[in-house]
Formats: sequence, C-alpha cells, structure tokens
Amino acid sequence: MSTGLDPVLLGRASERQSLDRVLDDARDGRSAVLVIRGEAGVGKTTLLRHCARQASGFRVAHVAGVQSEMELPFAGLHQLCARMLGEVEALPEPQRDALGVALGVTSGAAPDRYLVGLATLSLLSEIAARRPLACLIDDAQWLDAASGQVLGFVARRLHAESVAMIFAVREPLEVRELARLPELTLDGLADEDARALLSTVMPGRLDAAVRDRLVAETRGNPLAILELPSALDTPSTFEAPPARRIEERFVRQLELLDDHARLLLLVAAAEPADDARPVWRAAERLGVDPSATTDTRGLLTIGERVTFRHPLVRSAVYGAAPLERRRAVHAALADAVEETDRRAWHRAAAAPGPDEAVAAALEACAVRAEARGGPGAAAAFLERAGTLSTVPARRAERLLAAAGAKHDAGALDPALALLDALNADALDARGRAQVAILRGQIAFDQLRPGDAARHLAGAARRLEPVDGGLARETYLQALGAAMWDGGGMGEIAAAARAAPPAPAPPAAGDALLDAVARLVTDGHVAAAPALRLALELVLDAPDDWVWFAVAGNAITIAQELWEPDAWRALSARHEDFAREAGALVQLQYALGMQPWVYVLAGDMSRARAAIAEERAIAHATGNPSMAFVEMVRAAWCGEESELIAATRANTPVRGRIGCFAAYAGAILHNGLGRHAEALEAASRAFAPDHLGYGPFVVPELAEAAARTGDSQRLGSVIDWMAERTRVTRTDWSLGTEALVRALAGDGEVAYREAIMRFGRTWLRPQCARTQLLYGEWLRREGRRMAAREQLRAAYETFAAMGMEGFAERARRELAVTGETARRRTVETRDDLTPQERQIATLARDGLTNPEIGARLFLSPRTVEWHMKNVFKKLGIGSRTVLRDVLEGESRGV
Repeated sequence: MSTGLDPVLLGRASERQSLDRVLDDARDGRSAVLVIRGEAGVGKTTLLRHCARQASGFRVAHVAGVQSEMELPFAGLHQLCARMLGEVEALPEPQRDALGVALGVTSGAAPDRYLVGLATLSLLSEIAARRPLACLIDDAQWLDAASGQVLGFVARRLHAESVAMIFAVREPLEVRELARLPELTLDGLADEDARALLSTVMPGRLDAAVRDRLVAETRGNPLAILELPSALDTPSTFEAPPARRIEERFVRQLELLDDHARLLLLVAAAEPADDARPVWRAAERLGVDPSATTDTRGLLTIGERVTFRHPLVRSAVYGAAPLERRRAVHAALADAVEETDRRAWHRAAAAPGPDEAVAAALEACAVRAEARGGPGAAAAFLERAGTLSTVPARRAERLLAAAGAKHDAGALDPALALLDALNADALDARGRAQVAILRGQIAFDQLRPGDAARHLAGAARRLEPVDGGLARETYLQALGAAMWDGGGMGEIAAAARAAPPAPAPPAAGDALLDAVARLVTDGHVAAAPALRLALELVLDAPDDWVWFAVAGNAITIAQELWEPDAWRALSARHEDFAREAGALVQLQYALGMQPWVYVLAGDMSRARAAIAEERAIAHATGNPSMAFVEMVRAAWCGEESELIAATRANTPVRGRIGCFAAYAGAILHNGLGRHAEALEAASRAFAPDHLGYGPFVVPELAEAAARTGDSQRLGSVIDWMAERTRVTRTDWSLGTEALVRALAGDGEVAYREAIMRFGRTWLRPQCARTQLLYGEWLRREGRRMAAREQLRAAYETFAAMGMEGFAERARRELAVTGETARRRTVETRDDLTPQERQIATLARDGLTNPEIGARLFLSPRTVEWHMKNVFKKLGIGSRTVLRDVLEGESRGV
C-alpha cells in the first residue's frame, strides 16, 4: 500500500481525477457540482474522504443523511450551516429571516423553501469569497425532504463561486432534487484491484480459484470484500446483491455479541440524531452495562457522536431486532431525548397500537414543522398521527392533512397514494370536498387540467350547502383549470352561476367568478359590465397570498376586455409580488406568461431573458418548464425550427397550450406569406372556449382569410369584432376592428385609423404589422412612393425588434417598389446572453449586485461575474455608461 490511499481507492484513478477537477474548478472560482452514484459499500464515502484530504486550502463542510422513519425539517441543512451562522448577518434581511426560521434559531412566518434556498446560496457564496468551500453530502438519499430541496436548488444556482458540492447517493434509490446534475457512477473494483484488496484482508489463505470466485461473488464491491473474513464459514449467496449479503453478514456478527452489546447497538440504531447523550441515557434506563461499547466488535463507536462502521450496520441492527424490543428501546429514548419532536416520534414508535394522546402530540409536531417551512416533515408527522388515531374521523382528517402537506412539499404521487388510502366516508361533507379539491390541485400540478377541472367542480358542488365562500373559490379554480384543458367550461360556468350568490359588496374573487361564468354562458356583450367590475376590483386588491389565486383569471379578463395596460400591469405585479415573497413556483408561473407581454411590445431581449429565467427555475426546482410563450416569440421572429422545437416540447398541445401552438403557427405562416397554412392554424386557435385569445388571433385569421379569398370567414370575423366593439371600445379593440375592415376592402381610411390607434398603445409589432399591410395595399394600388414610406417604417421596426420573418417580408415588398432596404447590423449589445442582458438592465436601473441576485435567485458573486462579461462585451468600464448603451430599453415595457 505504498500509495498511502485507502484500500478501497485501489484503481480509482479516473474517479479521483474527476473529483480533483471539481476541486480545481472551485479553486479557480468556478462552482462545480458532482453526484456520485453507486450501490452500498462500493466506496462513495471513501471518495468523499479523499476529497476532504485533497481539499487543501478549502473550508470543508460535511453533511450526512440518516436512514430513519423520522424526518426533522431542515435537519441536513442545519448540519451544513450550523458552523456558518456567524456569517448570516451579511445576508439581505428577507433571506436572513427565512434561513433563521428554517433552522429554528428565530421565529417568524413560515418561509418559502426556495427563499431558504436563496439564503443558503448567498451564505455559501459569502463563505467562499474568503476561502474555497467544499460541501460533501453523504447518503443524500436520506436527507430530509426540505434539506434535499434546498441543497438541490443551491447546486443548480451555483455558477461563479468558489464552491464545490459533491453528493453521494446510494443506488438504486433516486433523489429527484438532484436529477440532471453531473454524475459519476461508481462501479465495483476491476478484478485486479479487487484481488489486491482481498489479499490485504486474507493474505496467503486462498488459492487462485477460490480468490477469483470470491471476487466474482462480491462483484468488486470493496465493503463486501473487506467483510469476507467474517463470512468464510457461511455459504455463498450468488443471487443476492452485495448490500443484502453485507447486511446478512452484519446480522450474523450480531449473533456473536452478548445481550448488552446488541441492546446498545439497537438503541444507537433507533436514535437518528447520532447524539451520544440520549443514547447513553436510554441505555442506562434499559440496564445496559456501560462497558458494552467495547464488546461490539467494531460495529459501533461512541464518542461525542455515535458512529456505525457503515450505514448498513444501522439498518441491519434495527431490522433484525424483534418488534417488542424495538418498542422498548423507543420508549426509553422517548424519556431520554430533550427535543420535543423527537420525543413524540419515539413515543409513536413505542406505541403498541392506536393512541390518541400520541397522535395529538405528533399533530402538534406537524404544526411546528409547518411553521419552519418544512411541509415534508409535517406530512411525516401527520401520516404517523393518522395511523395512531383511535377515532376514524380524526384518522381520516390527519391523513388528509398529511396528503396536503405532501402536496405542498412537491411529493405529488405520495400525496395521491394517501388520498387513495384514507377512508373519505369518515369525513364530513367539507372534508370530502377537501379531498376532491386536493385531487384537483395535484392533477393541475401534474399537467392534467381536465382531471383537475372535474375534481374541483365536483368539490365546489359539495361545498355549496356547507361553505358558500369556499365553494365559489373552488368554482373559480375549476374554471381556470378548464381554460387550460379546453373543455367542460360551459357546465362548470352554469353550475357556478346557479350556486348561492356572494355577499354584497363582492370581493375580487367573487366578482371574477361571476364575470368569467357569465362570459362563458352568455358571451362578451352580456358579461362586459361584470368583466370591467372584476378587473377594477382586482387592480385595487392588496398584494397578499390570496391575490395569487385570482391573478391568472384576472389577466384573462384584461385580455378579453382588450385592455393592454391592465394586462401589462397585472403581469408585472404578479412577477414582482412573487419575487418579493420568495415564492419561486409562483414566479415560475408568472415568468411563463410575462414574455407574452414583452413579445407584443417588441422587446425580444426581455422575452428571451424571462423565458431563460423560467427554464432556470424549472431546472432548479425540478418542475416542468412552462415556457410555452417561446412558441409565440419564435413565430414572430420567423424561427420555424425553433417554433417546431418549442411546440414539440409542449406536447400534447391541447386547451390553452394547443391554442398557443395554433396561434404561433398562424403568425409564422402569415409572416412568411404562407396564408393557406396560416388560415388553417388561425381557425383552430379561434374557438369560443379560448377566452382572452381573440385580440391575438383575429389579426392572423383576418389576414389569412383576406389573402386566400375566404370572404365568408372574413365576414364572420367582422361580425365578431363589431359585436365586441359595441361594448368594449379601446384603442386595441377599435384598432383591430379597423384593420379587419381594411383587409375586407375599406382601404386607406381604415388602415390609417388602425395605425393611429395601435400607435397609442405599446403594441409596437401590431402597429408595424398594420404598416406592412397598408404598404402592401398601397403598392398594389400603384402608389409606390406612399407604399415605400409605410414599408420602410415597418421594415425598420421589425428589424430593430429582431422579427426577421416580417422584416424580410417588408424588405421584399420594398424591393418591388424599387427601394433597397439597408440591412441592419447586429449591435454589440445583441451578443449579450439573455441573462446578461437582464442583469445589465437591472444594473442600469440602479439595482446593486445583492438586489439583482435576490431578484433573479442568483448569488451576488454570480451577478458580479456576469457584469464583468457585460462590460467586456459592451466595451465599457462602469455601470453609469449602461444608461447610454441600453438607452431606449425602458424598465418594464
């Protein structure tokens, strides 16, 4: 062993090189993340120890997940941050408060787990600014859910910090929070190295055939090889995996110990905190001889902490113990531990059957876990409380609450399994409705909006005689889900209108429900007054968590009323409030829709930045991306391949997403002059149950119908627009009506009116689009000089916005008039990535690096790194110059 390496590192040259590269990257200021995957005993922990030895000049932080039925919120995060809390004061106040509450060192409102993640990211960044930081997380598959989510989020947001994060995960277990991170799969040792390792523990005792047979049986698993001497007198079990065989060998070793040693091992195995003090106190209560630790044959070491030779020892000890003995040990530990939640959990494990007092104590633990922002831990407490409940109704209520907490923690399938398992008949009417509501919410989160609408509508009907307010709120959710699915809206709207009315004066949510339901059942004209009232109430409503529930429907109403300023204000407000609240899931939804505003304003750089940020959040949280507005952006820019890719990414396209795909296809085909294809796509998007889409689809349908000579379709569009402009008279609606009339033959006066009205809005592409159509009409009328003026203006606008499809169409039309359009050169600032542009814009607007980081869920160090790239690309040296370089790109839109 002249190398000085651990025996199980024999032959791990390529793996050690990979780990050394991770450390080198962190030394150079480039964050690096690696997930080591492998079966039990294959050497993952030893490789982490290698990293710790190699991390000269680093601050090293260790975290270890512990296999246990018990889950304490942010237990793993506390291991990571406990010795860093002196640096917390450097964090922005919202982050500092969130991390303090999560770790239980301060009190306050339950924080959003992703705000805790941002706080952790900022904290690690601050630590690494003075000295590189290596975070080594062993047995990550056993981290509590809250810690796993936070550490997974941090791993995805690290970029320009001197931080290395290395996780070890036991196969075949999966850790969703670490999906799609760089991986290193650790297999067994090569035969030569396995034989060399075997010779260190069994020197000179084996002939070649026996040695090769043992190497083959262990499949090169180092721990299995090291444990072979204790198993020479037992038969081989070729079909069992190494982890199972090792556990069985540990169990056989237990049989050789005296009763005191076995009991001490069981006490240590049953207490997940690895704190020696309660282990010794419980052992004393059970009459264990204090010298028993010397008789465990190296399976257990108790110093200040409790350490097993390997995690498999813990599971082997606990699994082999008789049930009654485990209960006795948990009862002793319940008297020995000081922490309230652990005491309650041990009492639950000690209970021989249902026990209402223990169930109530666990329920109180769940309340405390929720207060710290740990829904996963709350779910575990509540589920155990449910199984120990003596009253069927209380059992069902607690299991329902556990399912809700699992949903909040993002564990959707386990939440559904709990709902399937509970006895809904034991609940009252409100409880049964809550089951349906939760099923609907889970279905919506799983991108099954049709199922969501069905469950929610059924729940609303059950709630009508029980809780009218909650019934109306649920009907509103059902209508929102039905909008995404594209079906069932009529029945839900009719049921909502037949439900008991809201008290007067109506709140914003009540007004929204009345307006949307009337819109579905009676049409735009009849609903217009209710729509306007609802929009006013929502715009005046305070920013709170309830506001999130109405934001999506309110934006639909603003679009249905052709109110671009209200649409823009609501979208920006949704995004801003989500950022300020640290609600990353809500921010992802807001960023999924906000690019639509940017596209229709012609600000493609902001649209790309928002789409990129939404995707980054989806990647960080493990949620599916909602960036389907990318289809519309690609269509306006004439990027056919990008549109196809974006459409495929959102398959199956149905409901609102299907409408988006059809609408985007119509834009693309019209821009490229393929009007027959545009007509087919626009016709699919122009459907009665696609609320709010008329303002966008009508120009596409009208142009395509006019260019293909479909006078009947064009006439129906004129009638449709006239019906709306009788009651909804905005520059957007009247401009669109004028454009449709112009395409139908009204000519110059109508075109000029449309250009004038669109010009009074921020809808720059639509104004340029009308100038293009007007210029084409003038050119066909033989008025070349007048046509050039309109076509030149359209070309310049489209080219400046990067809408290459329409720009090329305008350029070709200009060429027909005898004028050659000067191709615009790409400015240096267009070389900025979407995120660099977003950061540069925020810096220009006066935000500091920490403020930009908090807004974009990045560390200040990463923001600083991006700013250096911005300065280099733009050829500037200070933020003040950004105002000139980015002039015209206003904040907002």
